[in-house]
Parts: sequence; C-alpha cells; structure tokens
Amino acid sequence: MDTSFSLRRALAVAAAGIVVTACLILAARPSFAADELPKQLRIGFQKSSVNLTLLKQRKALEQRLPGVRVAWFEFTAGPQLLEALSVGSIDFGMTGDTPPIFAQAAGSNLVYVGAEPPKPDNSAILVRQASPVRSVADLKGRKLALQKGSSAHYLTV
Repeated sequence: MDTSFSLRRALAVAAAGIVVTACLILAARPSFAADELPKQLRIGFQKSSVNLTLLKQRKALEQRLPGVRVAWFEFTAGPQLLEALSVGSIDFGMTGDTPPIFAQAAGSNLVYVGAEPPKPDNSAILVRQASPVRSVADLKGRKLALQKGSSAHYLTV
C-alpha cells in the first residue's frame, strides 16, 4: 500500500472540509460576498485527529487561506470539543463517531462535513497487570472510570 498517497489524500480531504466549513460560516452571514474570506478560522482538534494535527503542523491551511488567521485549539476529548462548537468558541472540529451522537441527543445543532471509516480495533479496556479482571465478563458489578458521551462510554454500553 502506498502510504504517501493515502496521507496526501487524507490531508487534501481534511483541508477541503475545513475550507468548505469556512464558506458555510460565511454563507450564514447576511453580508456574504463570494470572494470574502473570514478573518479568523477557529479549529478544534485532538491529538488523535491525525489529519488535523498534520494540517496544523504543516501549516497547510494557512498556505491555502492567505490573510485568514487560523487558530488551533486542542481538546482532550470529543465531548469538550463539541461543547465548544455548540457555544460558538470554535468553528470546526473533528471527533470520533460517538460524541456527536450524545451531543445531538442533548440538543446540540451540528453539521457533519465529512466522515471516515470506523476503527473498532482502536478501542480497548485497560486494567492493571495485577488486576483479576481478564475478560469483559469480569467487569460485572465493578465500577468503571470513563467520560460520559465519549467513545469509552459507547464501548461500555
């Protein structure tokens, strides 16, 4: 598999999604002009958002959107990122598939601009090496630490 092609394609798709989002933000303004760009684009990301992390590191958006200040905000998890999106602190963000479902169930108004295939093998339940827990069945009756509305919440449910 040619990983450089896959990476270029993923970055191009992510960049296109953000540019489309900037246009959608502008279109919502009453004084929208086709050639006008926002002065600032606020993007929420998590370290696990490889596409956005690479776009940030390579300053790809800053190169494609001259004159636009791109502000990057790192979040520890999807629920916090979506809360910031919901209250208008950021304009665009990327998160896993579960947090938006919980956010929409709570009344958040979100617009999906892209999706990628799920990665179910990236989820795990971790225990200390000395723990007697060795299977999911061993969790019955025990307490778990997780963040509500997260992929860990969904995995547990």
